[in-house]
Amino acid sequence: MAKYSRIEVVLQMKENGIVPVFYNADIAVCKQVLKACYDAGLRTFEFTNRGDFAHEVFADLNKYAKAELQGMMMGVGSVLDAGTTSLYLQLGADFIISPIVNAEMAKACNRRKVAWMPGCGSVTEISYAEELGAEVVKIFPGAQVGGPAFVKGVKGPLPWASIMPTGGVSPTEENLKEWIAAGVHCVGIGSKLFAKNTEGAYDYTAITETISSALDLVKKLRS
Repeated sequence: MAKYSRIEVVLQMKENGIVPVFYNADIAVCKQVLKACYDAGLRTFEFTNRGDFAHEVFADLNKYAKAELQGMMMGVGSVLDAGTTSLYLQLGADFIISPIVNAEMAKACNRRKVAWMPGCGSVTEISYAEELGAEVVKIFPGAQVGGPAFVKGVKGPLPWASIMPTGGVSPTEENLKEWIAAGVHCVGIGSKLFAKNTEGAYDYTAITETISSALDLVKKLRS
């Protein structure tokens, strides 16, 4: 069962301003990456449903988070159907993120009062997702659907829309400044947050430093 309500998740995403997006088949790597994110100050984490047995990795990772990382809200991304949604809800996911709008997924989440964040690429999709109960909508792929200009354009007729772009977001001042000025709720960032060393292994200290700097940037740009 989800530990955090949909409102708690939505507010935390806005407070941090950044949601890390990550997948690895190795649970040991996932735990260390999650801890690096936590140490930097992040309190929401999107585990991507991409590899075989991804749900088994998430189950172990979520147990670790609930036991060791107080306040960390664990979600699952790249979910495409109601059956997979229900599977992850049973494993305690605090939120579900999808690259598409699927009404049956919305129903599965709404029954359990779990936050559902579908991927949209038009004003019509965003409005429909909100009708289905989405408090935050994901625009994906963020750069390809129009980038910050798209967000700004949507906020004209839909000023209440809470938008999270994923794809085309970087943890740099130049990039974050554009998205925040456009009025995003938060941003999703993947591989650009997760530094590797010269041997190709994740550099957990560098990950914490990168994320910490990005979080400071968000605060600075919002002030």
